Amino acid sequence: MPWYVHPAHFFGGAFFANALPHLIAGVSGLPLQSPFASPPFKGLSSPTVNVAWALANLAIAYLLLVRFAAFDLRSWSDVGVCFVGFGTMALLCSRSLGRLRKMAVPFS
Repeated sequence: MPWYVHPAHFFGGAFFANALPHLIAGVSGLPLQSPFASPPFKGLSSPTVNVAWALANLAIAYLLLVRFAAFDLRSWSDVGVCFVGFGTMALLCSRSLGRLRKMAVPFS
């Protein structure tokens, strides 16, 4: 197996995890932080921008997982590396979005 397969699966999982909060917020009609906000990553982007960003993330995840390095659901190493990438990005998103929301609206 070439060396680049595991990094491709890791980042494919990470891009997939990053797509989910943007897609959920966008289709729910809610604004969310994105790289296209003002200021970037701190301001809120419209639901339409978040859906577009989610679709871009899904396209990159597809390219990394399916086209660049074939992902095998029956392979523990493929699934494990993708899961670690997914989990890492999910934790990073939860921390950064939680921190930004805490600054905007403190918890009771």
